[in-house]
Amino acid sequence: MGPSLKQFMDIFSLPEMTLLSSVIDYFITHGIEFDQVHLYKDISDAIRDVHVKGVMYKWIEKDMEQYILHGDEIYAVLNRLVNHKKKLFLITNSPFSFVDKGMKHMVGKNWRDLFDMVIVQADKPNFFTDRRKPFRKLDDNGSLQWDKINQLEKGKIYKEGNLFDFLRLTGWRGSKVLYFGDHLYSDLADLMLRHGWRTGAIVPELETEIRIINTEQYMHSLTWQQALTGLLERMQMYQDAESKQVLLEWMKERQEIRSLTKNLFNPQFGSIFRTFHNPTYFSRRLVRFSDIYMASISCLLNYDVNFTFYPRRTPLQHEAPLWMDQLCTGCMKTPFLEEMVHIR
Repeated sequence: MGPSLKQFMDIFSLPEMTLLSSVIDYFITHGIEFDQVHLYKDISDAIRDVHVKGVMYKWIEKDMEQYILHGDEIYAVLNRLVNHKKKLFLITNSPFSFVDKGMKHMVGKNWRDLFDMVIVQADKPNFFTDRRKPFRKLDDNGSLQWDKINQLEKGKIYKEGNLFDFLRLTGWRGSKVLYFGDHLYSDLADLMLRHGWRTGAIVPELETEIRIINTEQYMHSLTWQQALTGLLERMQMYQDAESKQVLLEWMKERQEIRSLTKNLFNPQFGSIFRTFHNPTYFSRRLVRFSDIYMASISCLLNYDVNFTFYPRRTPLQHEAPLWMDQLCTGCMKTPFLEEMVHIR
């Protein structure tokens, strides 16, 4: 895709895209000439300054009720894991004061008791790749300490650091670690590719998508679309004039249903997971860098702590006849396996 193409991959991208489109719309509406590169750079710098200088945190802290939900289900998940002797850790780029106020609002005043360690201002994704920054301990007021960190203690707050020291000091390695994040690159990619951790992606949009695919309109549209596709595949061998006319009508109807199904998610872009029948780039990256994904970590409450998520076998094109859900009912019988040995 090239280094000059920006990928919007997390929840922070939503206000960034909104601001970019609003400014561009204002410039175009008022006939103001602008260079796209200058515009993007200025907006990106402004967003960075608001973030780095802590202005965003102060705005949110003034009105926690509006910006941060109470996390009864989140507390239930964390408490359940602790009760089953699981080790929990938090690695965040946010400063301690913001994390402390936010977690107290969301989980409760004793939120720190749930975690074996908390790392703030971690500077992800550099935290996962840079070996140079050491951990620094913070006191209960958030002030930095000067002592060298030779162990990570439960109940203490640490700043910066790097994953290599984290692995050395904790011994938490490989597939026994499950790390959740909401950014495929900043949070999950390096952990999976370099360190073999299990990864879980948090995708809030999934809740809306699942609600849509469970509607009667979507299920009816998708079922009829698959049926038409099966008919077109099987009947295109008939080339008489009447058959051709029927095939053209089916093709037109199939295209209309495809557009309708796509627009149920979003009239401009469709689903974030699929463009018609093709997985989106985001969807392909999601499958590549996450072992599981969900709308919220609270989804884990639906499963036992010892539940195993087994990978699903995705059919390849040459395997399609063996997958009943890939075929329209009644269009073609799936051949028995023993009969397929005669196919040449």
